[in-house]
Amino acid sequence: MDSKIVVKSVDMADDVQQQVLDIASAAFENNKVEKDIAATIKKECDKKFGPTWHAVVGRNFGSYVTHETQNFIYFYYDKMAVLLFKSG
Repeated sequence: MDSKIVVKSVDMADDVQQQVLDIASAAFENNKVEKDIAATIKKECDKKFGPTWHAVVGRNFGSYVTHETQNFIYFYYDKMAVLLFKSG
């Protein structure tokens, strides 16, 4: 796992978690704008794991979400929070 990543909360199989974190690392390396990072993570997860994923990326936000079982992760990449979950 990338040393910049700190997982805070997860409900996800280990293999899927690793793939998601790899997708996120690439998104952060290839994009600078938060909405572009979120869009990249969401689109890649939709492709790899099927729809419908939701991604929130930022430094200061609150949330309260309902997710499908085994399809949620909340982590930090450096100082940026990422909330990713599947619902719908």
